[in-house]
Amino acid sequence: MPAFPLPRPFAGYGLGLRKEHYQDFLETRVPVDFVEVISENFMIDGGQPLHILRRVRERHPVILHGVSMSIGSADGIRHGYLQRLKALVDEIEPLFVSDHLCWTRIDGFNSHDLLPLPYTEEALDIVCDNIDRAQNALGRAMLFENPSSYVAFDGAMSEWEFIAAMTKRTGCGLLLDVNNVFVSASNHGFDALDYLQGIPADRVRQIHLAGHSQGRDMLIDTHDAAVIDAVWRLYATAISRCGPVATMIERDDSIPPLPVLLEELDIARHLGLKEAA
Repeated sequence: MPAFPLPRPFAGYGLGLRKEHYQDFLETRVPVDFVEVISENFMIDGGQPLHILRRVRERHPVILHGVSMSIGSADGIRHGYLQRLKALVDEIEPLFVSDHLCWTRIDGFNSHDLLPLPYTEEALDIVCDNIDRAQNALGRAMLFENPSSYVAFDGAMSEWEFIAAMTKRTGCGLLLDVNNVFVSASNHGFDALDYLQGIPADRVRQIHLAGHSQGRDMLIDTHDAAVIDAVWRLYATAISRCGPVATMIERDDSIPPLPVLLEELDIARHLGLKEAA
């Protein structure tokens, strides 16, 4: 049986906290229900970034979102990484702690990229063992985000079947990135609606929305543009199935002024409230 209960659903709307908007969050009342930060940017002792996060935490709940836990690594998760993350979790007391269904590292090499997994029983065993270790170290259930992918392996399972088995075995929750579903569906030729039907809706605790770019042969998850209409429609379908959960806009490049992102977040709020009614 899973060792830790999932956090209760939180039906708010938020943004990723980026340095371009630090002063907005420190000097004004920003109308968001939470902020999300990249965990690794604050997993240090002291320093200006952590000082700013502490001040923002006084005003807004925080979600910690990691990019280098490497839950798919065959050689396990680094003990030092878990210790640093645990210290940050204990101080910030976040709404959720999340990372990605991927691998980033092997031996001493870190790719600094979210690399895809083969969806096989062997990979499932590795992922679940690593999730169990991470959750036991943190003393709480985590959320894991579905990846955007540009290569697919011959495997025994679809991505959504893999995710369903992963959540059942570990008790973890899901961070559903709707744009990633759209990007991967386009790149690999599956139906995004099949994906939404296949994941366990009751395990979803957060949704990401972002923009993407057209590469030479496929879509690229670049987080540098506004959410497109097709992704908004997919989001409405996701909310109708999962119910209202924490939803945020991700922007990591070509970051616009804060009011532009707040306008985009209002679209998510409107759709979320409409579908949940």
